[in-house]
Amino acid sequence: MADAENPILGETTCGSLLQKLQEIWDEVGESDEERDKMLLQIEQECLDVYKRKVEQAANSRAQLLQVLSDAKLELSTLVSALGDKSSVGIPEKGSETIKEQLAAIAPALEQLWQQKEERVKEFSDVRSQIQKICGEIAGNASEQMGALAVDESDLSLKKLDEYQVKLKELQKEKSDRLSKVLEFVSTVHDLCAVLGMDFFSTITEVHPSLGDSTGVQSKSISNDTLSRLAKTVSALNEDKKQRLHKLQELATQLVDLWNLMDTPEEERRLFDHVTCNCSALVDKVTVPGALALDLIEQAEVEVDRLDKLKSSRMKEIALKRQVELEEIFASVHIEIDPEAAREKIMALIDSGNVEPTELLADMDNQITKAKEEALSRKEILDRVEKWMSACEEESWLEDYNRDENRYNASRGAHLNLKRAEKARILVNKIPGMVDILVAKTRAWEEDRGISFMYDGVPLLAMLDEYAMLRQEREEEKRRLRGQKKVSEQQNMEQETAFGSRLSPARPAGPKKVVGPRANGGANGTPSRRLSLNASQNGSRSAGKDGKRDSMKLAAPANIVTVSKEDAASHVLRTDSVPASP
Repeated sequence: MADAENPILGETTCGSLLQKLQEIWDEVGESDEERDKMLLQIEQECLDVYKRKVEQAANSRAQLLQVLSDAKLELSTLVSALGDKSSVGIPEKGSETIKEQLAAIAPALEQLWQQKEERVKEFSDVRSQIQKICGEIAGNASEQMGALAVDESDLSLKKLDEYQVKLKELQKEKSDRLSKVLEFVSTVHDLCAVLGMDFFSTITEVHPSLGDSTGVQSKSISNDTLSRLAKTVSALNEDKKQRLHKLQELATQLVDLWNLMDTPEEERRLFDHVTCNCSALVDKVTVPGALALDLIEQAEVEVDRLDKLKSSRMKEIALKRQVELEEIFASVHIEIDPEAAREKIMALIDSGNVEPTELLADMDNQITKAKEEALSRKEILDRVEKWMSACEEESWLEDYNRDENRYNASRGAHLNLKRAEKARILVNKIPGMVDILVAKTRAWEEDRGISFMYDGVPLLAMLDEYAMLRQEREEEKRRLRGQKKVSEQQNMEQETAFGSRLSPARPAGPKKVVGPRANGGANGTPSRRLSLNASQNGSRSAGKDGKRDSMKLAAPANIVTVSKEDAASHVLRTDSVPASP
C-alpha cells in the first residue's frame, strides 16, 4: 500500500486511505478473511464506479457523434439547399477529435443558417411581389395577399434568379399595362371633352380606381379593365364618328341654304363652330365641346328654320339654280334656251302643282347630269382650246413673217424672235392635234350616239372645214412659189440677153400674197365661236374664189427684177412660214 499521505502532493490518495484502513483493522484485530473480503468488496465497488463512468463517457461520445452526424447532415442539407459551397468554409475531414470537429462545423452552420434566413426572406419578397402582380393582372389582388410558403429544399441563387427574372417580366408587363391603361384613360378624357360628356362618371364605370388622380400605381391593370377600357374607347369613337357625320351633314345643309338665300356673313359667323368641321377628319376634331349634343341640336334647329324660310323664297332660289345650270353649259360650250327654261320654272311655281322640294331636287339632278356631261367633254374641250391657241400662234407667226422690220434691233425684237421659234414648233404640231381631236370626238360620239356640239356647231364639221381651208392655203402657197420661180427665171433670161445686171427694185405691194383667213381670223385660224350655216359658207367660198382670181390677175404686174441674194432671202422667208389654213 502506498503511504497514507503523500507528502509531495499533500492530499489524500487511495494508498493513504488503504494504509489508514490497515491500521484500523490492526487495531480492531480483523481477521485476514474479513480483510480480504472487505478489500474484494472495495475493489468491486471501484469497478462499478469505473463501469458507470465508462458508460457515461460512452453515452456522451455517442451523443456527441449523433450531434456531429446531425450537424454534418444539416450542413449538407443547407449547402444543398443554398447551392453555394464556395461562400462558406466547410471543414475538411481529418483526424480531429469529435469536439474539435463540432467546434469546426459550428461556425459554418451558423453562417449557413444566417444565409438561409436571408435567402428565405429574399424568396419570400420576390414571390410576394410576383403574387401581387399576378393578382393585379388577374383582377383579384386582394384575394392573394396571404403569406406564401417558401420551398426551403431549393434556396439556390439559380432558383432565386429564375424568380427574379419572372418578377422582372411581370414588372415590365405591369408597366406596359399601366402605360396602356393611362393611354386609354387619356383617350377617354379627350373623347369625353370633345363629346361634352362627364369624364369622371364615364371612367369610374369602367373601374373605380381609374378615377383616382393621385395614385398612378393603384390603378387597375387587369385584363377585364383593359378590355372594358378598349370597349369604352371604341364606343366613344363610334359615337364621335356618328356625331361628326351628323354635324357635317347639318353644316353642309347650312352652307347650301346660306348660299341659296345669300345669308349675310355676320349671320353665318354665329355657326362657325359648326361649319369649321365641315370637311374635318374624325381624328382632327379635338376642340372640347365640338361635338356636344346641345351644339348638334342647335344646328338642327337652325336648319329647320332655314328650310321654312327657303319655301318662301322659292322663285329666287330656283332662278339661282337655273343660273348655275346655264353657267355649267356655257363653260363647256353647250347651247340651251335659258329664257324658255326660266319661263317654265316660273310657271311651275305659280301653278302650285309641284312641291318646292321636288322642283329643287329635279334641278339638282339636272345640275348633276350637267356636271357629268361637262366632265365627259372636258378632255376634248381642253384639246380644242389647245388647238385654237395654236391657231392663234400660227396667225401671229404669219403676221410676224410679213413684217419687213422684224429683224431690226428694236425693243422687244429678241422676245418676238423667241416667240416665233416657239410658235413654229407649236404650229408643226397642229396636224397631229387635229388628228387626235378628230379621233377623240368620234369615239365620244360613238359612245354616246350624239354629235359633239361646240356652241351649236358640230365639232367634226369645224375640224373638216379647218382641214379643207388648210389644204387650200397649202395649194395657194405652192402656186405663189411657182409664180415666183417663173418670175425669177424671166429676170435671169433678161440679164443674159442684155449682158448686164440691172439694179434690184422692190415691188410696190407686199412681198407675198397670203390666202384667205377663215372665220375672220388670220391664216385660217378658227374664231372662238364658229358658225357653219349655209350663207356663211357660201360667202366665205365666194370671197376665197374672188380673192384668188384677183391675185392671179395681179401677179404679172408684180414681177420685178431682183438680185440673187434678195431672191434667196425671199424664198427662205416664204418657206419658213409653216403650213396654216
